Amino acid sequence: MRWLLAIIAVLVVLVGAVALVGMTLPQNHTASRSVHVNAPPDSLWQIITSVEQYPLWRKEVDSVQRVEGAQLAWREVSGRDRVSYEAEAMEKPSHFVSRITDKGLPFGGSWDYRIERDGTGSKVTITENGEVYNPIFRFVSRYVMGHTATLDKYLAALAAKTGER
Repeated sequence: MRWLLAIIAVLVVLVGAVALVGMTLPQNHTASRSVHVNAPPDSLWQIITSVEQYPLWRKEVDSVQRVEGAQLAWREVSGRDRVSYEAEAMEKPSHFVSRITDKGLPFGGSWDYRIERDGTGSKVTITENGEVYNPIFRFVSRYVMGHTATLDKYLAALAAKTGER
């Protein structure tokens, strides 16, 4: 019985320490990643803005549902997670900004895509302007997953979609 209490006490202290460290971290962060892809800017633009096609090349996305009323708005379903997005800027073929529109999530923010011709293909740079509201999630985002984990996964899938290694 004492071992069980000791384990519970250690877990409580650990969670408390994670929450305390998380509270000292800033709520907002900026992270940026780039990749070269084997597609010209117009083709890359088509891939990025055809959100209904995401489940075909992004294995973590189960489905996408378009939302009526905006120039481009959609809801991504990934397992139990459902996140709604809306395009804030669409300057074909070089600049696209998407923002999370759900208010009840422990995170939010936007992705700013910049596409430029690069030799025979394109260079795409995505800058995440993220917000993590929950201090425990803030700790996990910063020290466990890293702020670039989702960017890296997206860009790897995008590169694979265009035939890049």
